[in-house]
Amino acid sequence: MNPAVNPDPPPLSAAERELFLSSARSALKGLWPSATTAGIADGGRLGRVWDLAAECGWFELGGPGDLPSAVALTVELGRVACPLPVLDGFVAVRLAGLLSWLAEGIAAGSVRILVASPDGARVRYAEAGPAATHVLLLPEHDGAASVRTVAEVHPRAGLAAPAWCDVTPGEEVARLAVSAEQAAQAAVLLRLGLAARAAAAARRTHELAVEHARTRVQFGRVIGSFGAVQQRTAANQIDVSANALLIDEAVRSFVSGAPEWPLAARLAVEHVRLTAAAVQLGAHHTLAASGYFEEHEGPWLFRRVHADLARLHALPDPAGDVADILIDDGQHLPPVSADADGERFRAELLALLDEHATGDSGQPFGDGTALRDAMAGRGYFGMGWPPAHGGRDAGVAEQVVLNEEVQYRRAPVRDALSTVMLLGNSILRHGTEAQKAAFLPRIRRGEIRFCLGYSEPETGSDLASLRTRAVRVEGSGQLGADWVINGQKSWTTNAHVATYVWLACRTDPEATPRHAGITVFLIPMDTPGITVQRHIGLSGEISCTVFYDDVRVPDSARVGEVNGGWQVITDALAGERVTMGGVAAILRREFDDVLAAVRTDPLRYAGPRGSAGRAVLGRLAARLQATRVLVAAAITATTVGRGVALEAPMAGVLGGELAEEFGESILDLLGPEAALGVPHDGSPVPPTLEYELRLSLMYVIGGGTNDIQRGLIARGLGLPR
Repeated sequence: MNPAVNPDPPPLSAAERELFLSSARSALKGLWPSATTAGIADGGRLGRVWDLAAECGWFELGGPGDLPSAVALTVELGRVACPLPVLDGFVAVRLAGLLSWLAEGIAAGSVRILVASPDGARVRYAEAGPAATHVLLLPEHDGAASVRTVAEVHPRAGLAAPAWCDVTPGEEVARLAVSAEQAAQAAVLLRLGLAARAAAAARRTHELAVEHARTRVQFGRVIGSFGAVQQRTAANQIDVSANALLIDEAVRSFVSGAPEWPLAARLAVEHVRLTAAAVQLGAHHTLAASGYFEEHEGPWLFRRVHADLARLHALPDPAGDVADILIDDGQHLPPVSADADGERFRAELLALLDEHATGDSGQPFGDGTALRDAMAGRGYFGMGWPPAHGGRDAGVAEQVVLNEEVQYRRAPVRDALSTVMLLGNSILRHGTEAQKAAFLPRIRRGEIRFCLGYSEPETGSDLASLRTRAVRVEGSGQLGADWVINGQKSWTTNAHVATYVWLACRTDPEATPRHAGITVFLIPMDTPGITVQRHIGLSGEISCTVFYDDVRVPDSARVGEVNGGWQVITDALAGERVTMGGVAAILRREFDDVLAAVRTDPLRYAGPRGSAGRAVLGRLAARLQATRVLVAAAITATTVGRGVALEAPMAGVLGGELAEEFGESILDLLGPEAALGVPHDGSPVPPTLEYELRLSLMYVIGGGTNDIQRGLIARGLGLPR
């Protein structure tokens, strides 16, 4: 393939790319089998790897559709701590334009090129310098990029292995017309490559730590059963997954030609910069002495992660940091998983929301009745269901858009969407035909308000220990009741306004394991014997204690099999965790409101470029985008029926932690103005921030505390109880 003649070849399919990567792994294994190779690698070894890569077509990549393959190769290289500059080749081929000899030389491996910004007379901190033959020097502004031979190489021993080099450029062999925008985009791609490689090296160490935690025995126990190890491992898994998803999102955005792809890439880089070293260190804490000595991959992966993160400083982004772009350029966080169907639906949904908007900040859609009816009429509630049950068989992207935009616009239909996610999906999977006929149409119309009857005074996150009893009895008289329920549920949000309760009861107290004897019921809240006691939370919202005294219900209220309620619960919990993760959409609105305030006086509210205030906003932006991609992944997992997959609790944990971090950081950034709950004259700061800070605790403890959720994630990784 000649990239200069055909700069935009058709991208590989997923199957073709996996075959390509499988071949790449096999080829690499002979010359660079693991990260330990980095300790003995020299210019000759890197040169042989470069030749092999050229033979395998790694440096033919240059079209937009090739970026997934180039980044995937970089990830594979990161896992073995190999600094082969695949992204440098990708960028150079893209900039080569009509210079076919240059693109052909890069592809063939006769031109081994590094892309850099000059630092005086040398290119400093260069990777793979001894194996390179040429450097492409990017201009700082509009102008010409200079392709030069490598005249001298000066190794600089230190953290990096193989060592960095200072490269002295020699004779100029070509000049390429490069605009400031092209130079900036080249820097973004090179930084994305560094981030992808660092994230991959950290992920490999994390995987080694997980395997170690499954098998290492101390004090008579596998160390993966220790709470501290589980919490640390789960926290690392969240960051590892978020990094991979953010990088994938940046690549997808680039391939699609979305104008916001550079910001998507910058957000991915920022999140890796914030988390990769912490993942690496956390993994080493678990590996302990086993991963400290150089016979192990860990030390070489440690060097790779920290070297790549350090090189990000040597490759500055001409546009500035993430916060600079958001504040000074007026950009917003890019959409997530927005394919063509998702964007078409976004336009349709926003038009409907605009049609019903009142312009009143207190009640942006009035009481919400007209909007709810309009959305129901278009099939938005349950839109992911099969058409046979009134759904639109909508894809994941459309459902992500629906949840995001409703939360972002503060549309008062969130209860209806929660009912779909938590109640409707479970009935669809586990309900009888009669239950589907009775409830799904009402859920689609947004008519049902329900509450979750899970937690009890002695049973919060540990649902398997619940005590509320349901005893089967003979039918009697016209009531025909065949279950009698007694017990107490705590912290039941919205029980005072709900029409139904989704109630988990113990139906076999002798069952083992404990969760085997639980059954789920769907019961009207006006059933005799149900008493509701209200409590006001820190946020001002109402949650309730609900007492069940000889509550008689028909067997038709049972959802799923007798004693088979655990599967019903886990399906519903998956939806609940996705809903909890939806805090990202609420925080995106708050973040945009804060940005709007900051833009009125950037120096006052955020400080100059490079300031700590801007760093705070950049960190929040990256963490917010990470939560959004995890939420999208969680919705995908729930939609395809994988139940309580890891994405759901990860989205819930990161969303809750972000809510706390957001509230605390904004209060620290903006001061007393962010602590007022009513509009105040002369200040652009929105009066909703202090409420979100008070509410943030609920995102962490609601639906199971984050400590418990991290335990679930750890067990999902194979760590023992």
